[in-house]
Amino acid sequence: MKTLNEITTYYGTQLAKAALDLGAIRLSPKDPFKWASGYRMPIYNDNRQFLASAKYRALICDAFSDMIEALNLQFDNIAGTATAGIPHATSLADRLNKPLSYVRGGSKDHGLGHQVEGLGRSGSYEGARVLLIEDLISTGSSSIKAVEAIRATGGVVDTCLGIFTYGLKASEDAFASLQPSCCYHTILSYDLMIRIAAEIGYISAEEAQTLQEWRNDPFGWGEKHGFPKEG
Repeated sequence: MKTLNEITTYYGTQLAKAALDLGAIRLSPKDPFKWASGYRMPIYNDNRQFLASAKYRALICDAFSDMIEALNLQFDNIAGTATAGIPHATSLADRLNKPLSYVRGGSKDHGLGHQVEGLGRSGSYEGARVLLIEDLISTGSSSIKAVEAIRATGGVVDTCLGIFTYGLKASEDAFASLQPSCCYHTILSYDLMIRIAAEIGYISAEEAQTLQEWRNDPFGWGEKHGFPKEG
């Protein structure tokens, strides 16, 4: 059986090239993007671009399936985060013949007020083991809220699988703060993405270094490079 590192290197390399080609990951250190927070960042990620390709949707599902086997994960239900995690959770649930649920960013303000959907009449996981599927792990805050929502709805969740992570310390701290604990693993890591981008000529060696600097200080990077926070 392949190790988790072998699996993520194999699939992550393919996914990095696909992401850069499709525009799911965009790198622009010299003209950074403005994030919703107002900070200027040299990277932008939109994994929804993968939905346009059946080939890459299948690749993501294959990667998750192999990661599950390598980690020997045992679960009864697959939950996707709304909205970008839902398609990949659906593909995986169909592949593995598992029940599917999804977690909203917050409870509905009408109807039954559910935050977790797909649980049937009881509205509860009733102790089921849940595997959470996320698209992007940034600071980890949205993933943590999803874990907490699953637990509040009667589910047992200790693992989150994602497509891509920036590898920020904030996400490590967020997951470490959970009690009981919950770990996360992604198909593509930030370090591998930078390496592949440099290898294929998408970025220069100098830009690769700048992008590494951003990861070490994401919220101070823009100011240091002449791009102050806006708004």
